[in-house]
Amino acid sequence: MKILPLHPLSDIDATAQHREPTDAELNAIDAEMPLIRAEVEELDVQISLMDRPVTELDARRLRRARRKVLAARRELTNRACPVTEVGA
Repeated sequence: MKILPLHPLSDIDATAQHREPTDAELNAIDAEMPLIRAEVEELDVQISLMDRPVTELDARRLRRARRKVLAARRELTNRACPVTEVGA
């Protein structure tokens, strides 16, 4: 007996649904992990602040988490787009 998915993915090849990620895909995920971790940390702070008033300490935690996300995005972007010097 074969169990069918609730929402069949007709536009995706059946063999592609069950394949493992390639080394290139795993490397891309690995390269983005610092950003993913920073975004999860920021989300954790936001969730913790949903049901209570924000104190000064909470505001600092949120700013720190946002700065981490921005720094991780900057680092990822700088690695993806090397800087070239413009001749003067």
